[in-house]
Order: sequence, then structure tokens, then C-alpha cells
Amino acid sequence: MFQFSGDTEPLLHGGDLTAARRLFPGAAQPFIDLSTGINPHPYRLPHFSADLFERLPAQAATAELAAIAARAYGAPAAAHVVPAPGTQILLPLVAGLLRPGRAAVISPAYGELAHAAALAGHKVVAVSDLAAAGDARLVFVGNPNNPNGRLFAASDLIRLAKDLRARGGMLIVDEAFMDVGPIGTSLAPELGRNRSNIIVLRSFGKFFGLAGIRLGFALAAPPIAARITAMLGPWAVSGPALAAGAKALADTAWIERTRHRLAKSAQRIDALVTASGFTALGGTDLFRLVRVAGADKLFRHLGRAGILVRIFPEHPEWIRFGLPTDEAAWRRLQVAIAAY
Repeated sequence: MFQFSGDTEPLLHGGDLTAARRLFPGAAQPFIDLSTGINPHPYRLPHFSADLFERLPAQAATAELAAIAARAYGAPAAAHVVPAPGTQILLPLVAGLLRPGRAAVISPAYGELAHAAALAGHKVVAVSDLAAAGDARLVFVGNPNNPNGRLFAASDLIRLAKDLRARGGMLIVDEAFMDVGPIGTSLAPELGRNRSNIIVLRSFGKFFGLAGIRLGFALAAPPIAARITAMLGPWAVSGPALAAGAKALADTAWIERTRHRLAKSAQRIDALVTASGFTALGGTDLFRLVRVAGADKLFRHLGRAGILVRIFPEHPEWIRFGLPTDEAAWRRLQVAIAAY
């Protein structure tokens, strides 16, 4: 079975073409990166004024983005929204809002959820369902989940949050892929209904294809939002990121078109893999999870063809595909899978 080494460990998160080229030095070029869940058709930003790069970010720009994000995500008001330099930096911060104790991560899950809880001093356990969280005071849930796309009903999450509240606990819902989730399944609108122990995290870069911007949001009751803001400190989000987020999140026409476009691409991945005899397990419209006997062999085969995908050492039959950028990339993927 394929084993990750120190040089290739970045492939555990995907997106590192430098590590991929070290692993597959003779691969066909250019490399096609299907190892992430990032939209391959990014939002096109306008030319930004030099002031955004030369001056410290204005508080008014942060407030404007919070208001736009509240409308886009369905949060009750801007006071519930904390802009941050990516959701990754938020994970250990929100985990640290509770004193160390038992933390449950609904698994399989994005690996950084457990890592963040451990960094905050919690004893982390992986559980398979909400009901298995037991006496944990901190629960992390991906919704839709990465890598299998599992969706949890809002009513079930609210019930869990009520149980946690009774013992001073907190529910953190990672909605990194909710931009392509079913309409009406986000917990953001619930934050105005006395849900003081729920934090919802939203990623900007994945859906808008602008991961390098490093922008994300924590959505929470205003007192918790204020605590997170204080922990981040002043000028946490760069001026260009504030401007990019405000522009993109307000572009509802682009958002709607992109949801339809991504849905068609996800269906195309499923059709391609099932026609090849593999089993489509689900995912989201930004990535698809597939079951393949000996997934590491297909990983190496595609790598030699210059196509980087994701495998999971703890699930040797799983392989995850992101979305190709253009027809040339689709053809290369189809040819490579057919050759396998």
C-alpha cells in the first residue's frame, strides 16, 4: 500500500503540486490538480486600487463585509459575523472557547478538526454519529461533511446543541462546502434564536475558487462573535481580501450560475467513474468520493499521468476527485482512467 513520507505528507491535504512532482518526477505536464475541493472556475475580481495594499484595512470595510456576509449566509445580522483570514485559523480559536475536556469529532472528517481540538487541550474522540457524542462538551461536525458529503438535518444538530448547552458545551459546525449544499440546510439562520452555544464556520475560497485570498467567517451569537473578534485582534483580514469578499458575496447572479455549473461537473465525474466500474460514494458538488479496490494503485497510475487526486490512508478503498478545469483536463482524466 502507498505510504506517505515526510516529503509527501502535504498531499494529505491536497493542492501541493511541488510534493506531487517530487513523488511523480516523470509525470505528464502540466499537472492537473484534482486533489482539492476548490472551484476550478474562480470568481473574476476587478482591478483593486493601490490603497488596498498600501493602507491598513479600514474598520468600515470589515463592517461592510460582515453585513454582506450575513445576507449571503443567512445570519441574523452583521453582529453575528466575524471575518477572519481563513477558517483554518479559526478552528483552534473556537475550540479554545471551552476549557479542556472531552471533544467529539463526527468522523470521517477533515483532519484539522481533531487537530484543532487537541491543540486547545481537549481529549479528542472520533465518533460515527451525533448520538455517539456521549458526554463530550465540544462537538465538531462537518456539514456537508468532507470527504463523504454527508448532510445532517438542522433539527438533529439543534437537538444536539440543546443537549450540549445543558452541560455547558458547544457545537461547532464546519460549513466549508455549504455554498453547494441544499438550500435551507445551513444553521446560520438559527443563530438568532437563542442558539448561544453554536458556532458556524464558512469558507470563502473554496466556492469562489480564491483559496489564496485566505478569507473565512465565524457565525455566532454576538457575545461569542465579539470574543472571537478580540482574539483575532485588529486588521486580521487584509484590505484586498475584504474587498474581494464584499464583491463576490454580493454577486448573487454569479453564485446561482456557479451552483448550477458545479452540479453538472459533479454529475459528470460520477458518470465517468461509474462507467469505469468504480462506485460513486457521494461528496459535494466540489468533490466526489469514489470507492476503488486498491485506491493507492489508481492514485499512482493517475499521478504518473500528471493527475493528482486524494487518497486516505485510513480508508484504502477511497479516492476523492476534484473538478477538472477545462475540456482538455476532462479528456486527460477520461483517457487515464480508461487506461487503468
